[in-house]
Amino acid sequence: MKNFALRSVLLIIAAVVILTLPFSFYVVEPNEYAALFKFGRIVSVSDEPGIKFKIPNIHTVRHISKRLHLYDIPRSGVITKDKKSMITDNYVMWRVVDPVKYIQSLNANESLARERIEAAVYNAIKNVISSMTQDEVIEARGGRLSTKIAEDSNSDIGMYGIAIVQTEVKALDLPNDNKAAVYERMISERQNIAASYTAEGNSEAQKIRNRTDRETAIMIAGAEQSADILVAEGEAQYMRTLQSAYDTPEKAEFYNFLRSLDALKKSFSGKGERVIILDKNSEISRIIYGSKD
Repeated sequence: MKNFALRSVLLIIAAVVILTLPFSFYVVEPNEYAALFKFGRIVSVSDEPGIKFKIPNIHTVRHISKRLHLYDIPRSGVITKDKKSMITDNYVMWRVVDPVKYIQSLNANESLARERIEAAVYNAIKNVISSMTQDEVIEARGGRLSTKIAEDSNSDIGMYGIAIVQTEVKALDLPNDNKAAVYERMISERQNIAASYTAEGNSEAQKIRNRTDRETAIMIAGAEQSADILVAEGEAQYMRTLQSAYDTPEKAEFYNFLRSLDALKKSFSGKGERVIILDKNSEISRIIYGSKD
């Protein structure tokens, strides 16, 4: 009897083990958390892929994705620092970073998570844009504005165990009733800036022209002065040469004779007949008629 009872107990235990064995293990997939519960309380969280052990009917497992989630935030209106209305359209990339907080605060409910994200992002957009003028918002659109919105959003949703990895401004628009006025003002401002650059360029060009003209005038004046000096030196050298060539009475008389011949030659140059009336005491008369001394 004892052997039969023991055998029965072993068979029952074996049957229980066989029946419960498939429920004693769970699988942790890549890119997910697996939270192990014991009577409704979290006892451990695993994010390493593999097969894990649990006790059936005592432990339960909840799987939470670690992947990035995309959420398109509804369009919303905001007011800038200078009291201008703007319309923003954003999307965010978010993920679970603390599964325990995520479960405890939101019961791992993705719909609730999106509601908290939407509220946090809207508050961040409102706070960031309300601290900037409309022109500053337009200039900052893109990386700088998106980074600031993401930082402010994460400070509000960290308690839920989720984090915004990236936020992007898809559209940053103006209400239809004041688009035209804003665009005209922006065009006018850009034209003023262009006119200012043109005026500065013209002023600088005039300075360069004035400086060039002044330098050119100085160079020309210096060249003319050098030329005058060279001419004066040449004439002085010419006079010295003549003086040294005709420094005796005989040489001086010969020089006067040559000059008289040159003068007579010039008198007979040209076409037609020429009549020359000479003073009997002139040098040319002496040449033609001979000396009367």
